[in-house]
Amino acid sequence: MKAHDGMYIGGEWRPAAGPDTIAVVNPADEQVIGHVPAGTAEDVDAAVRAARAAFPGWAATPPAERAGRIAALRDVLAARKDEIAETVTAELGSPLPLSQAVHAGVPVLVAGSYAELAASYAFEEKLGNSTVLLEPVGVVGAITPWNYPLHQIVAKAAPALAAGCTVVLKPAEDTPLTAQLFAEAVQEAGLPAGVFNLVTGIGAVAGQALAGHEGVDLVSFTGSTAVGRRIGATAGAAVKRVALELGGKSANVILPGADLAKAVNVGVANVMSNSGQTCSAWTRMLVDAERYEEAVALAATAVAKYVPGERIGPVVNAKQQARVRGYIEKGVEEGARLVAGGPEAPRDQGYYVSPTVFADVTPDMTIAQEEIFGPVLSILRYEDVDDALRIANGTVYGLAGAVWGADDEEAVAFARRMDTGQVDINGGRFNPLAPFGGYKQSGVGRELGPHGLSEYLQTKSLQF
Repeated sequence: MKAHDGMYIGGEWRPAAGPDTIAVVNPADEQVIGHVPAGTAEDVDAAVRAARAAFPGWAATPPAERAGRIAALRDVLAARKDEIAETVTAELGSPLPLSQAVHAGVPVLVAGSYAELAASYAFEEKLGNSTVLLEPVGVVGAITPWNYPLHQIVAKAAPALAAGCTVVLKPAEDTPLTAQLFAEAVQEAGLPAGVFNLVTGIGAVAGQALAGHEGVDLVSFTGSTAVGRRIGATAGAAVKRVALELGGKSANVILPGADLAKAVNVGVANVMSNSGQTCSAWTRMLVDAERYEEAVALAATAVAKYVPGERIGPVVNAKQQARVRGYIEKGVEEGARLVAGGPEAPRDQGYYVSPTVFADVTPDMTIAQEEIFGPVLSILRYEDVDDALRIANGTVYGLAGAVWGADDEEAVAFARRMDTGQVDINGGRFNPLAPFGGYKQSGVGRELGPHGLSEYLQTKSLQF
């Protein structure tokens, strides 16, 4: 795969400050496919300075012109979607059809939504004798994860640019080639120098330097809750704004009377997609006692279709593989019934994990409380609707979820009582304008749509 040996700073590719590099490994065959620079605090400082210098001009650019630039970026991403998909497959291991439809396709959709929003958003409003101005926060430090490498970049960069902010991106070290492709797209789309900057590197060095840099006004981070706490503490010490999209342990609640076969099959597909490496995955399936064993049998049949190396890819690296297999072992140890899969590696090469389904999971088990981030589904039994709600709300997380009912009204009534940021009703479709983000320890702030744009704005009022 093509890899740049420098950083994208101030509208050009520059040599890194230090000599160290990061090997990029294909998790499907464990082969090195490229190297990128391991950025230092010096690289981060150069990028922040470039973003700082570009901010006044970009903030003063009329929203309609910013919209045009973002639309041009969308068009470049669309034109290069095959290259993007192949790169994501190479460094993340996702099957090519998933990379084409989701990893390359959804970012184009999201970028397009922000091109439209930038042109139509009300950056001023009248309230009595006041004019309220919504102004860009300033320089945004964006730190993105590896599980949806391009989508997470676009979900931060596009609204920040639409708001008039400038951006410094530190992508995950496992998937930096996709980030470099995005920087190439920014350059090809003609965004002004310094408006977007890229520093590759490891989180403990480049990420920490970015989060703590005095020239950064807002830190937007997606990743684990543990790292999110550290970034929040670093930013808080400088009274710096943060947007944190963190972990999840989402419940898929199947109410009595719902279409059980559809709910189970869609639920299994949701967990297995992207090898279970989705923070919003519905990893807890809640079924009433009367239909519980039927649901377990349906899940076992559904998961058998996910053959490692064919329909489901590996997890991202050896550390993640060991982590997920450890959770499977913990589930067996704590008494859950293994219905499908198990801790054994399904292939001799690559960081694969067997698609796994557990039954007889109780709410207090580790696999029902902690985020596994792999292809592991826990099926829990509930006695009545109030019990289902208690179980659904019984974790420290609150990112997403699903409810299936005999009709939408019943499902919505239950969803209103859930402590979570987004709920799909009877298989509701993805909406790029709907706000995405968590309750409780699943994060602070929202992404996507107008709510995502507002994260990058600050408010000023003028009284007349």
